[in-house]
Amino acid sequence: MAVADEGRPPYEKARDELTELVKRLEAGGLTLEQSLELWERGERLATICEEWLEGARARLAAAIAQRSDNEPAPGTPF
Repeated sequence: MAVADEGRPPYEKARDELTELVKRLEAGGLTLEQSLELWERGERLATICEEWLEGARARLAAAIAQRSDNEPAPGTPF
């Protein structure tokens, strides 16, 4: 399991915060400055989520490749 980097929240926390920011932006009633601040924070959170997902994809690809390398060729006895 990956540990969050210093200052980098875990994927689930970043995703949940991003979801809340979107809800606040969609609800409206914010000043332009507040909206821009939320948007900028949302962009940072989206980047963090994407980095986590890319890392997960790479780990899965490595695990699948390792499994494929360790499987015997078809027709090979145990």
